[in-house]
Amino acid sequence: MSIYLDSALVAEAQAAKALGWVKGITTNPTLLAKTDLPVETTLKQLAELTTGPVFYQLMSSDFSEMLAEGRATLQIIGHQTVLKIPASLVGFQVVAELAPEISCAVTGIYSAAQAAVAREAGAKYAIAYVNRATRLLGDGVALLRDMASVVVGSKTEIMAASIKSPEEAVASLQAGAQHLTLPLAMLQAMTTHEFSLQTIDEFAKNGRGLLLPIA
Repeated sequence: MSIYLDSALVAEAQAAKALGWVKGITTNPTLLAKTDLPVETTLKQLAELTTGPVFYQLMSSDFSEMLAEGRATLQIIGHQTVLKIPASLVGFQVVAELAPEISCAVTGIYSAAQAAVAREAGAKYAIAYVNRATRLLGDGVALLRDMASVVVGSKTEIMAASIKSPEEAVASLQAGAQHLTLPLAMLQAMTTHEFSLQTIDEFAKNGRGLLLPIA
């Protein structure tokens, strides 16, 4: 299992790096539009802030242009590159062409059938927008479960995006997702619970240790 930062902001990538357990960074066109830096500069800076994968989503819609954009991305990010390719007829063609040379993720999956095609095309990741799928289909977690059932035993792994709560994140993992990508605030929320804070406070008030003995 790996947990990723879902952001294109360098400051958030720095904060995620400081956490010590975030394994990579996912971006998308909307996130990249939130920074004033050129896209190439942003991608290079993000790659410097993680030793893991950096995901970039292709914006082109023509087969040849998508291939060119994907290969250009590899030149910018290098071995950390994962191309996010939208789930569409041409998108799956691009995955089949590029997967032997660049790690690919099929994004925006809303059916198990699409996950099956992602597997056959050679995608390393199949990405579902869990909360959005719940709004549109009724049960995003069930979608993950169906996707997991058709890629089991293959090299394609499920990534859950569009997560709105720690509970939804855990449900996604329980449904078969191997990876989560979360905004910084959600990464931080995953680490806390009101009873944990209460317990820490009780120990601080009543306990003793090497550095803070009771007076």
